[in-house]
Amino acid sequence: MIKPRALAAGARIAIVSPASGCPRGELESGLAELRRLGFEPVYDESIFETAMFSAGSAEVRAAAFRRAWDDPTIAALIAARGGYGSVQLLPSFEGWRPQQTPKIFIGYSDNTSLLSWLTCQCGLTAIHGPMIDGRLAKGSAGYDATSFLSLIQGLGAGLDLQPDGLSPLKPGEADGLLFGGTLTQLTASLATPYAFDPPDGCILFMEDVNERPYRIDRMLTQLRLAGVLRKASGLVFGEMRGCDEPNGALTARDAIRSFTADFPGPVLFGFPSGHTSGPCWTLPLGVRVSMKTIGAALRIEESPVA
Repeated sequence: MIKPRALAAGARIAIVSPASGCPRGELESGLAELRRLGFEPVYDESIFETAMFSAGSAEVRAAAFRRAWDDPTIAALIAARGGYGSVQLLPSFEGWRPQQTPKIFIGYSDNTSLLSWLTCQCGLTAIHGPMIDGRLAKGSAGYDATSFLSLIQGLGAGLDLQPDGLSPLKPGEADGLLFGGTLTQLTASLATPYAFDPPDGCILFMEDVNERPYRIDRMLTQLRLAGVLRKASGLVFGEMRGCDEPNGALTARDAIRSFTADFPGPVLFGFPSGHTSGPCWTLPLGVRVSMKTIGAALRIEESPVA
């Protein structure tokens, strides 16, 4: 895996909108938080364009993303928000090789389409972490600062992540390269030229929001039938916020425990990265991690940045 450079104090971070846009007020609050952290955030006015579902046309969003990536003064890109539309950019990236000028890309939710493309198709590490809208815009209450700063500043190797609420569904230990993101986008990519295709022996991280338990089972079944799950040595699930039945009769945890009963490796549930009810923790994609169910923790074995 190719690693971008770690962010130093004063590094320029471009705010991009590969999917939906965010209000100016949220952007300004997020910019203020990045400045407080010692970075120099910049953005292109095109992030405020609008289309039916997204921040402007696919062509506008793809061009803005490439401009930021190709700008030698910019060290990282962070998504303004998720929503919908990042997958529409991928055909415009045919023939482009971002791994020749590696940079940090930070996002989650719909931006899983880009995270998966960068890690699986381009061989770049990437960051599943807080975006602007609803996260950095909330200041320190919106994200876990330790995991975020450690992983983007080159201090992640050896970092133990043991958030409250993380618990075992199946016992054991495993290690491998970490891949994944939002379950809806991972399954939607299958049978396309940009299919989620992690390597054998990986650790899979999967999370989602407001999907009923049977839908979680359906998407996991699709990953199983596509041969993705058999590549994993361990599974880590997110908080799965809003994924329980409204009457509480069946929970996402119940559905996942049942589905993974015959999975041969360890399974953890409740890692708060992505769509979380509390601060969003950061995970590095494309680097080696280890997981254990006794003590319920993830250990970052190598830094995602050089």
